[in-house]
Amino acid sequence: QVQLVESGGGLVQPGGSLRLSCEASGFTFSSYSMYWYRQAPGKEREFVAVIRSTGNKKNYADSVKARFTISRDNAKNTAYLQMNSLKPEDTAMYYCHARGGSNYWGQGTQVTVSS
Repeated sequence: QVQLVESGGGLVQPGGSLRLSCEASGFTFSSYSMYWYRQAPGKEREFVAVIRSTGNKKNYADSVKARFTISRDNAKNTAYLQMNSLKPEDTAMYYCHARGGSNYWGQGTQVTVSS
């Protein structure tokens, strides 16, 4: 069956870094655009970043530009989100999302930025 499994979240101090991973199975990963979204308590889920199927196009939310980098390894069926210079306002549950012939969501991984 289709699975998207996020990992790499945790507690980090402001200014720190984390790398999230999203491992996919059950569908043709290389044919799907991969997104990262996040949702903070009491807020709506918001777009963070997207990478197209071949990895040649990427887009970011203004709030994370120059701090976050999305990437993918189609040989490993995995997408990544490198997060640097983390701020308390980056605290949220982070979800990966596959969009193509169908749409799939992972269960999320919690990122908490706090001193």
